[in-house]
Amino acid sequence: MAQTEGKIFNVGVIGYGMSAKIFHIPFIAATPSFFKLHSILQRNPQPTSSAPADYPEGVQHFRSAEPFLADAALDVVVLTTTPDTHFALTAQALRAGKHVLVEKPFVPTSAEAAELDRLAAEQGKLLCVYQNRRWDADFLTVRSLLASGALGRVYELDTHFDRYRPSAPAAGNWKGELPLARGGTALYDLGTHLVDQAYTLFGLPTGVFARLLDQRSGRALGPDDAAVEPDSVDMQLFYGPKLTVHVRIGVLSAEARQPRFWVRGSEGSYRKAGLDAQEDQLKAGVAIADARFGLDADESWHGSLVTVGADGEVTERAYPNVEPATYKRIYELFGEALRGKGPVPVPASEARDVLRILEAAKESALTRREVALS
Repeated sequence: MAQTEGKIFNVGVIGYGMSAKIFHIPFIAATPSFFKLHSILQRNPQPTSSAPADYPEGVQHFRSAEPFLADAALDVVVLTTTPDTHFALTAQALRAGKHVLVEKPFVPTSAEAAELDRLAAEQGKLLCVYQNRRWDADFLTVRSLLASGALGRVYELDTHFDRYRPSAPAAGNWKGELPLARGGTALYDLGTHLVDQAYTLFGLPTGVFARLLDQRSGRALGPDDAAVEPDSVDMQLFYGPKLTVHVRIGVLSAEARQPRFWVRGSEGSYRKAGLDAQEDQLKAGVAIADARFGLDADESWHGSLVTVGADGEVTERAYPNVEPATYKRIYELFGEALRGKGPVPVPASEARDVLRILEAAKESALTRREVALS
């Protein structure tokens, strides 16, 4: 890689929906020692959503990929379009000599992920996947607890992304319209996050069993109903006989406090309710530099830690999240990698492994059996 010590990388964003506006452009702006917003490719600006109107100065605007990628000053492409477009656009950007950061879900298949990983190596460019929830404060708290050994030997972890949303997403939203075969549905949208977190903690499971459900209509993907597009997931990841991870996503969860984590070990357990605060804060306009950013709303949302003492006495106490690193960290780590000072924070090879798990979940649902992973 060419000398990049101290270089500020020009970033071009493809797509201008919620992902670009909420999860990427603010963090590009928040990491000026690494990145500068250089250009935006928005094919069809609208009066209610227009990159040229929002950034009239200092940013170049494009409506097609060819001139956008032909810009010699462009260093890094951030891809925020729908997952069924990711393979072709990522390959095009890599062949144009650009580094690429791809929104999750990476691509619809593990084979496509492996091919892009190979292509990036061939082109000598860095390829990173935006698995931002590795930097959720509650997940980092779980990771810290496991590393500390405070729970003893962990034998079970429940991870949830439950909501009460009895109505399907509005028309025009890919999360409600893109089919399973093209990287859509709850399995790829939210399952990617939860499975990636499990993979980060424990690696590839030895086996997967899953039910992929349409809770709103009361149907399940299976040999007798292969057309189901799931809005919900009930998955088990087996790590031999010693550990089981339960992955649950639901849209009809009528709870005042939605469950998030429940980790059980031989010497203790940890429970946490409520989703990480960052997404809602970003949508509400809370600044990344705000002291409240990434923190739970108040102490009532702290987790609960139960430990067993040497005398066998069980003690329970409130357990707040660790200091949030926030999603800014993935951009900082990617910037360091671009300067040759560390690894890509979420390499394509890891995203490929997560896709292998999701593919095993689909196979399990269709065959109603556990699927082994090597």
